[in-house]
Amino acid sequence: ASPELSATQISASTNKTCTLTPSSAKLMGTPQQTEGPYFVDDMPNRSDIRSDPSDGSVQQGIPLRLAFHVYNVDNGSCIPLNGARVDIWHANPQGIYSGVKDFGTTGKKFLRGYQVTDHKGTAQFTTIYPGWYQGRTIHVHVKVRTFEGSNKTLEWTAQFYFDNSVNKQVHTQPPYNKHGPPTTTNEQDGIYTGASTDGLLKSNTGQHLMLNLTKDMQSYLGTFNIVLNSAHSTH
Repeated sequence: ASPELSATQISASTNKTCTLTPSSAKLMGTPQQTEGPYFVDDMPNRSDIRSDPSDGSVQQGIPLRLAFHVYNVDNGSCIPLNGARVDIWHANPQGIYSGVKDFGTTGKKFLRGYQVTDHKGTAQFTTIYPGWYQGRTIHVHVKVRTFEGSNKTLEWTAQFYFDNSVNKQVHTQPPYNKHGPPTTTNEQDGIYTGASTDGLLKSNTGQHLMLNLTKDMQSYLGTFNIVLNSAHSTH
């Protein structure tokens, strides 16, 4: 029971309202999770987040394209949210984040960036399949915000997940195989199995945050429909 919209609703939602699935109506939006310790603000406005602007180096890995469709709930219908800032960040194949003192990557910006949603509520990124680090399953962090001038008017934060079988398969290939297979599955991950931070769910929040993943030749495409509601407003 995922709070995502169906494919027909996605196609019908271009500049129009779309009807929520029963689970979305029940949840009244996509559940939130913790930001985690590695969020860094003021990252580059860019769709391709693989390079590091400080030295031009590019993170190597299996290509992953991500498309997030952001909707606002309004009286049981959802409307594409135009002009929202969508930040994403994740670990590289060695399980390392940029911009983090603990990893020795202060000043680096690889695998970080943001896009602003278009009139369809869509933000797209080109990156690589994330790696794992101790105690966590493989995930991508996403934060959605809206602003009026410099005032933040809405904030929504969560982490998105991949099928265990795909995580395992990816880590049989270079450069991922140097780091070894993931040591934590989704079901062993405390954030995946835990409650949402917004009170929507008492457990297993990650089940509602699985990327819709398809393979295209040697790359992957991950999509998700993020449904926001008035509770996410900072007013």
